[in-house]
Amino acid sequence: MRGCRLAVAVLAGAAFCGPVLAGTGFTLDVPGAGKDLRKAIEAASLTRSASAAEDSTAQDVFAAARADYARLVGALYDAGYYGGTISIRIDGREAAGIAPMDAPAQIAQVEIRVTPGPVFTFSKAVVAPLAKDTELPADFAAGKTARSGVIADAAQTGISGWREIGHAKAEIGRQQITADHRAETLAADIALFTGPLTSFGTLHAQGNARLRTKRLYEIAGFPSGKRFSPEALEEVRDRLRRTGIFSSVTLSEAEHLRAGNLLDGELTVIEAKTRRIGAGAEIASNDGVTLSGYWLHRNLFGGGERLRFDAEVAGIGGATGGTDYSLAGRLDRPATFSPDTSAFLATELSRSDEEDYTEQAFDISFGLSHIFNPRLTGEAGIGYGWSRITDATGNSLYRTIDLPLSLTWDNRDDPADATRGYYGKAELTPFLGLSGTGSGARLTGDFRAYHALDAGGRFVLAGRAQFGGLFGPDLDEAPRDDLFYSGGGGTVRGQPYQSLGVAVLQGGTLKTGGNRFLGVSGEIRAAITASIGVVAFYDAGFVGLDGFSDTDGDWQSGAGLGLRYKTPIGPIRLDIAGPVSGSTGSGAQIYLGIGQAF
Repeated sequence: MRGCRLAVAVLAGAAFCGPVLAGTGFTLDVPGAGKDLRKAIEAASLTRSASAAEDSTAQDVFAAARADYARLVGALYDAGYYGGTISIRIDGREAAGIAPMDAPAQIAQVEIRVTPGPVFTFSKAVVAPLAKDTELPADFAAGKTARSGVIADAAQTGISGWREIGHAKAEIGRQQITADHRAETLAADIALFTGPLTSFGTLHAQGNARLRTKRLYEIAGFPSGKRFSPEALEEVRDRLRRTGIFSSVTLSEAEHLRAGNLLDGELTVIEAKTRRIGAGAEIASNDGVTLSGYWLHRNLFGGGERLRFDAEVAGIGGATGGTDYSLAGRLDRPATFSPDTSAFLATELSRSDEEDYTEQAFDISFGLSHIFNPRLTGEAGIGYGWSRITDATGNSLYRTIDLPLSLTWDNRDDPADATRGYYGKAELTPFLGLSGTGSGARLTGDFRAYHALDAGGRFVLAGRAQFGGLFGPDLDEAPRDDLFYSGGGGTVRGQPYQSLGVAVLQGGTLKTGGNRFLGVSGEIRAAITASIGVVAFYDAGFVGLDGFSDTDGDWQSGAGLGLRYKTPIGPIRLDIAGPVSGSTGSGAQIYLGIGQAF
């Protein structure tokens, strides 16, 4: 018997095979349908696309036509039409009446006619029992259009309500859906089976090769013994994904509960390549070329440790200052003390050759970072900083013990090219000066907001506000890197890099950074095509001494236009800007890089 079936399958396949069609005529008629229903019917029809495809065969079109009966019925049900009729004719013959063995070798014309019939409304819309505070979709109510998708959404909402309070195996127990064609109504009565209150059991993992299994469980943080919740499962997935160790993470619930109403987890991971390298480049007409690169190892010792080295050379061919160099390294260990807490060790060597000074610096720090939720992270540490400054006054040595603290909030839809959401980062670093270096604290903030003016995100308003303050030491007692400047791509485009500071030392003849800073930026972004966009922007920056009034410092501003070209790694950015106010620059500045300006 099995051999007979195989033979029939082979013969049917041979009957289906045909030459590529030169072109099949196609018509779709939906009498009495509105624009939205017709679009839904067109989108559901496989025959429509198969007929238009240049490489379609008769087999393809015939198979699509037979599949379209169910697809078009589904489209009608989803719009609330339960009395419609569908006719699909292939060269005058109803497709449903053509046996597979009689499939045509050539197809010249396909005609689809969908008569929707009347719109049905709910005469009854019930999902029960419901968990406390569960709200069903507003469209699932008597008198509303009886869309099949609304019924499915209501049932899923009811199940989700029970799962959220610990009933992991909640499901549909009984459903009765009855259409009354005379009254043009639909009665939907769905009974839910809530299942028992459930707790998490044991996580069973497989697929890890280089990562030790013990560390895999520590990183996952599966909440064994705690009440079940879908959110807790998603947190486990997020912890594993954000390590970057895995190219695939699949976490599913066991099919059955075990003794004690415990629900086990089944985890399968696929490890990604351990090493990764990357490079970047930016060009500014005044600031010169900046080249950067990094090397990353995602699982250094088999415990999920992440080691990254970053190198940068900036100011190549710049109009002011010289070339700057930096080399930084950071080692992170996930799941230290808790699944959401990582320990880190970071260090950096740098040399900066600016217009008014040169600096050699070394920093080392260690600490902890904690993820409070998917949007909020925090970091705290302790570090040592050393720097040697050479300027018009000679050589100065600064040494500090730092206690850096930071909080970051980020709910942007796309960090590389945001159209909606907010970003904010606040940093507070108290420091103790050694050997003549002043003591105090440095406070900075960077806040960004994005608002799409249309549903598709083609037109976006983007705004940014920055502030900074250094409190405690006098300017000559503070490390130069702790002071604030304005100008350049990160603050005010159209003004030269670090062109605005203060001139107070030695009777106002020596320029240095200030201890107060404000920066504001605004952009209007418009997408011209799917890949090309334009930007208009305005930036302004203030640097002052002890305050934010005009008597304590100066403002500068710039404005310009930009071009964006989207790529998989982010938009390529070209900005042309010129000064608007201030006495620190003249002429146009050009900026070229990857990613939005903010």
